Amino acid sequence: MAVATLKKRSEFLRLRGGARFATPSFVVETRPRGPDTGGPTANGATQPPPGAANAPRFGFTVTKKLGGAVVRNRIRRRLKAVVGLVAPDLARADHDYVLVARLAALDRAFADLKKDLERALQRVHHPAAVTKRERSP
Repeated sequence: MAVATLKKRSEFLRLRGGARFATPSFVVETRPRGPDTGGPTANGATQPPPGAANAPRFGFTVTKKLGGAVVRNRIRRRLKAVVGLVAPDLARADHDYVLVARLAALDRAFADLKKDLERALQRVHHPAAVTKRERSP
């Protein structure tokens, strides 16, 4: 599945302070998209794929702290692949998401990355659903 992506810094900054959940591989931040964000605009905002005007959009942040360009690009490709598998079922329409990568995303098993994203998307939309195991230190 083609994933609609965030491109502009302002789109990433808008998500700051929204719902967030951290996993060993990445941190997910999300906010609902307002009526004035997303979609085709005259000022060049990122447009979703055709037929998906209110589809969820994803942004990927992989800092230079994690390594050189080869390492950062590999992490980004792995995260995009996981999003392509999980997003159709768990991501909400009219929401934007940012995945801030951690170094564990490079070597973590792909199945574990997928589980991390599934859990993170469920938790950012249902924060009250905390299990006893997650609550205890």
